[in-house]
Parts: sequence; structure tokens; C-alpha cells
Amino acid sequence: MKKISVQTGGKLYLAGEYAILTPGQTAIIKNIPIYMTAQVREANQLQLKSDMFDYAVDMSADKGYALIQESVQTFALFLGKTVEALAPFELSISGKLEKNGKKFGIGSSGSVTVLTIKALATFFDTPLTKDQIFKLAAYTLLKLGDNGSMGDIACIAYNDLVAYTSFDRETISDLILEKSLTELLAMDWGYEIVTIVPQLKAEFLVGWTAQPTLSSQMIKDLKSHLSVNFSSQTQKQVLALKSALQAGDRDTLVRSLETVSDLLVSLSPAIYTDKLKTLKEAAEGLEVVAKSSGAGGGDCGIAISLNPAHTTLLKQRWKDAGIDLLYQESWSTCQI
Repeated sequence: MKKISVQTGGKLYLAGEYAILTPGQTAIIKNIPIYMTAQVREANQLQLKSDMFDYAVDMSADKGYALIQESVQTFALFLGKTVEALAPFELSISGKLEKNGKKFGIGSSGSVTVLTIKALATFFDTPLTKDQIFKLAAYTLLKLGDNGSMGDIACIAYNDLVAYTSFDRETISDLILEKSLTELLAMDWGYEIVTIVPQLKAEFLVGWTAQPTLSSQMIKDLKSHLSVNFSSQTQKQVLALKSALQAGDRDTLVRSLETVSDLLVSLSPAIYTDKLKTLKEAAEGLEVVAKSSGAGGGDCGIAISLNPAHTTLLKQRWKDAGIDLLYQESWSTCQI
């Protein structure tokens, strides 16, 4: 009996949150190797399971499984088939990216979409490029009316540190109603996804506040606050950060991250909860820069440490403040 297993990781924003909602803006987004897993095996009838729920479904409409079901529909459409024409399978998704019932905030609806499409492509021996996975996932989310930038799926599909420049989602949403999936996939949507290899010696750390937030609601609340000035100033700093990472420019890296953090505070004080403020302030006096990540209002913050001894101090300060070290990795100039 054929059975396959695939994984997708999480993601966190380094810079460009909220501004990325405007087409043409850029964000720097980091892959986080904490995984969700999908298993697909041959079955007598199609069945979908997720550890998010205590029940399984077929393709009958179900609110909880709508995203997975729509992803299955998209994959079948990509093959030029109906779902019913596919060989029956059982798809099981596990790994809720949470602890004690509280989500980490490193995943997203996009994680599930990318995972489902990757799993079915593997099971049905259909090679997909990273770009095809991104477009198929974006297509799925846009059909469901998702209000995000699609930066999360860019990072998760490429499974790398990326600079993502957003496209006009309204335009593509309109084209979904007019064109076939094949035609849409062949089009240039106007986005860019560039992988970045940091050229400096540093430690990248993720702190978790254990205060979950609903990103979609934060986006909805703050979208109307976005100004041309906020977007242009953020874009300037994001591009500076991208260059700093590629050139190993420590001073510019610190300055650009500090500035985008200040810009987020100016957008809304609600982005920085007390715990996120503590996470950031723990870097004071150290060769470390820290900020909130993503929508804010809870979940995670990130830090980049340029001094190993200061990494130890930062971790202790986080621990003392009740902030969990969720992930840590070393960046080295000898990376290829």
C-alpha cells in the first residue's frame, strides 16, 4: 500500500509587517524548522483528518476543514481532473504548532495549504517547483477570501530566509473568476521571492510570549491605519536590512531593525504587548537587536545577537521574564 509523508515548517517576519499588505512592498521572512506533517496513503474512499479536530471528513462542506478541502480541489484542478476522478486517499495532518493549547504564531492557514498541496503532489508523483507551490497555495487562499499578503506561504513554500515583494491580490482575485488555473499559473503576478544567505556571524533567536493573538483580526483592525509614509519608510528599512544581511553590515542591520520596530509602535501601540516590550527591552545594553514579529499583539518576537556572550545574557533575561526560547540557530559567514 502506497504511503508518503511530507513536512512544512513555520515562518516569522524579520521586517516588513503590515506594509507588505500594500502591493509592491517587500518583507524579510525567516523559515522556522518546527514542522507540521502530512501523511497520505491509499484508501477505499477519500478521507481528510487533522489533529486540530476530533473528527474526519470527506469532501462534504465542513467549516473546520474548508482550507484543506479547497487545497485538494486546487490540486485536482491543476491535474485537470475532478476530485472524484483522483484515486481515493486518506490525508492526515498533524503538528498543531502549539504548546499547552496555545499556538506559537509561527504557522498560518498558509502552512496547511502548502502542506496539503505538497503532500498530494508527492503522493500522485507530480513534481512541483517552489514557485508553483506558492502560486497554487495563493490561488487557494485568494479563492477563500484570505486577507493576508501571502508572505507566509512564500517563506513556507521556499523553506528559506526570503525577501518577498507582494503582488496585487485584488487583481489576481478578479482574474481567478475570468481565467483558467493553467492560464493564471503561466502569468507573471508581479511578486518576487528572493532567498537570502546572511553573510555575518550571528545568532538568530525566537522568543515566545505564550500570549496567542489572532493575526487576521489584527490585520483587519490596523489595515485602515496604514499610511503612505509608514509604507515608504518601512520599505526603505526593509531594503536596507536585505542589503545588510547580504553584505554582512552589522551596523545597518541593527539600525534598520530598530527603525522598523519603532515604525510598528507608531502604527499601533497594541502591536507590542507588555511581554513583547520586555522581549525587546531585554536586548538593551547588549550587541543584540530584538523586535516583535508578524502581526504582534502576542505570539513571538525575534532577536539577532552579534556577540555569543550576549546571546547567553539575552536568553537568561528572557527566561527570567517568562519568555520561552522557541528556536535558535547560528548564522556563519562561511555559508555558501
